[in-house]
Amino acid sequence: MTRSARPWGPIGIFDSGIGGLSVLQALRAELPQQDFIYIADSGHAPYGERDDAFVTARSRALTQYLLGQEIQALVIACNTATAAAIDLLRAEHPHLPIIGVEPALKPAAVLSKTKRIGVMATRGTLASARFRTLLGTLSTQAEFVLQPCDGLAEAIEQAAGWPESAPELIAACSIHTRAMGRFGLKDGEMDTLVLGCTHYPFASEILRALLGPDVHLVDTGVPVARQTRLRLLAADSPVTKRVGQIKLFTTGEPAVLQTAAQRWLQLDSTAAPLHV
Repeated sequence: MTRSARPWGPIGIFDSGIGGLSVLQALRAELPQQDFIYIADSGHAPYGERDDAFVTARSRALTQYLLGQEIQALVIACNTATAAAIDLLRAEHPHLPIIGVEPALKPAAVLSKTKRIGVMATRGTLASARFRTLLGTLSTQAEFVLQPCDGLAEAIEQAAGWPESAPELIAACSIHTRAMGRFGLKDGEMDTLVLGCTHYPFASEILRALLGPDVHLVDTGVPVARQTRLRLLAADSPVTKRVGQIKLFTTGEPAVLQTAAQRWLQLDSTAAPLHV
């Protein structure tokens, strides 16, 4: 287990935008006493439609900023950034626990009864070597229907915390789910849908309305939070009843991040602009 050089600092989190708030939500529930610094790189989004060099450069820049804030651990709350940059960041910062996210194919394979599973993700995630390796390890366990969801993360960003009231987002979810085929509990139908981008859980109400109550929606927030807790040494964690503090930063429009945090996390923190 990697020991952090700054065991008393906050936990740093970054995403291409507001989607990583779904991971922050799970982290707060798992580690309520910890402090968090969240960066939404909305000024450089979307990552999923950029090349690896761009995503890696942004990941390195945000990591350097967070290291300056004396973080004890880093959570890459973005599937695309995890696929493109996590190995490099771990090599560059061997004393920093770095936790990434990946589409929850393994839990979905266990959960599915029809063994036909839909995967919604960005084009960058689906094309990555890391994802292809994961997919290959499960090829005998289930059939995965892959859907690159161009524009969906951006539509969630534009909805600014109120996805159920955004006709464009509803239309995008409908287009992508229809393109995948039939969902349901019968043979040949998909009974499970993997939300392979941290933005997508914030469209879960829309997806549930489109697919019905019987289809499982699987995301990565809770497993990532549990893994983060395991990576933090118990001896390094302060024993206190305090409630952790959260700082929000964005390279985009602060009002968007602040509205989303209030809507989804009931968080009243003010989002500050960040120039990195």
